[in-house]
Amino acid sequence: MDSTIDELSQSQWLIQSHTASTLTSSLPYRPLPPCESIATASRSLLSGLPATGHGLEKTVSHLIEAVVPGLNGNSLSPNYYGFVTGGATPAARLADNLVTLHDQNVQVHLPKESIATVVEDRALLMLLDLLNVGHETFKARTFTTGATSSNILGLACGREWILQKRLTRAVVNGAGNRTDSVGELGLLEACKRASIDSLQILTTMPHSSLRKAASVLGMGRASVIDVGLSEHPLIFDMQELEKLLSRKGSAAIVVVSCGEVNTGGFATQSLYPMQKLRSLCDKYDAWLHVDAAFGVFAGVLTGHEFIQVASGAQDLGFADSITGDAHKLLNVPYDCGFFFCAHSDVAQQVFQNPNAAYLNAGPAGPDSMPSPLNVGIENSRRFRGLPVYATLMAYGRAGYVDMLERQVRFARAVASFIDHHNDFEVLPKHLQGSSSMIEKIFIVVLFRAKDDNLNQELVSRINASSRIYISGTMWSGSPASRIAVSNWQVDPARDLAIVKAALEGVLTTWHNEKLEASKIRPSA
Repeated sequence: MDSTIDELSQSQWLIQSHTASTLTSSLPYRPLPPCESIATASRSLLSGLPATGHGLEKTVSHLIEAVVPGLNGNSLSPNYYGFVTGGATPAARLADNLVTLHDQNVQVHLPKESIATVVEDRALLMLLDLLNVGHETFKARTFTTGATSSNILGLACGREWILQKRLTRAVVNGAGNRTDSVGELGLLEACKRASIDSLQILTTMPHSSLRKAASVLGMGRASVIDVGLSEHPLIFDMQELEKLLSRKGSAAIVVVSCGEVNTGGFATQSLYPMQKLRSLCDKYDAWLHVDAAFGVFAGVLTGHEFIQVASGAQDLGFADSITGDAHKLLNVPYDCGFFFCAHSDVAQQVFQNPNAAYLNAGPAGPDSMPSPLNVGIENSRRFRGLPVYATLMAYGRAGYVDMLERQVRFARAVASFIDHHNDFEVLPKHLQGSSSMIEKIFIVVLFRAKDDNLNQELVSRINASSRIYISGTMWSGSPASRIAVSNWQVDPARDLAIVKAALEGVLTTWHNEKLEASKIRPSA
């Protein structure tokens, strides 16, 4: 596997040259590659393992010339609006190169051997500061692959805590012992000893990853129960919530949707709901978890025009745990999520590595902190925190406020354009024509074509234009289109013109096709 100095130098030059040409091109990066480029790239892939290697230089050339043309521009293009896919700031991208070069495994805190765990914890503290969430509250904190795995952590900690509360009561009543826990006994035995016959995850308009997490943890997808108001399903029905929390023989985790996936809306938009949820959780020994993949970043916004959306991410300090995605609005490379928990003892109880002396970080001292492997799933992972540290250092609070304000203003400009258009309409319908509609838009614009036939094809037609990329969804049983703004490169004036051109182009083509069809349709 040795490479000559010349081969290594040439390969590095190829990578550097490709990177420079990609990042400095005067032409905007296409959101999607042409279909023929994907087909060509697929045909060029090796059909199997070669008997002898092709060498470093040929491999790098193959990657750049054959594989790269088949990749999309989800990070590089400012006009990729599918899902909620952030880009990578220059500082984060450069730091990520160092992550690969130095290849640290950060899961064991070894302060005399590497500063990696300290850097990650400092990055997490800076992130809490940016989000205006008190870091004194959340002692257990770690990086994950994304909000999905962070939701698993949150529900696992919640499951441990709510059952431990009831197991403690059993000890007081003369049954069990004080070391009983889900981690030690397993879910079925813990429920049995705690006299619990059902676990509930009570929420409103949850992301699919919440049900996935419930399945992984043995709680079951059916345990996720929607308790939203019939007229405003994202808002908690507090009376129904308390009724479910008070069920005999049940234990519950309450999950707040902070940034609903289709609309970008918030389950709580004032101080009262979070206080009320905290009060109910305390009353019934329930765990309060916030699923805030991208919504948590609304708390960064300042200024009167953002008050309504910013309030949706306020007072998250009332929560027991919070999840988020750094690879969304923080704009660091995939894969990078984060998890904050207010109960360090519970997190370590769930995720500790028992009987593994070789993973011991050594005696406690002034530099001691929980090893990341004892507050998360993985025993091994890459140095995810370095790009976060780098981007926060490079741009600071002011840089991220500016970035988010541009993203929100652009999303609102798109929403306004659609709301005033004769052929499109903003969703949900109660927002249409509303004087307060703009104030409720965060970074997601949900809309449809008024013509039902066009609406069935709208997403595919928009994406076929190659001007922008959007993702489709379902709303009220019908197809809907979704523009999610999350790239750091957004330029409201430039990008609004591009979106308008894409949508008007689709309409022009559609109307022309209908006209041509009417000309060739045989008369009765």
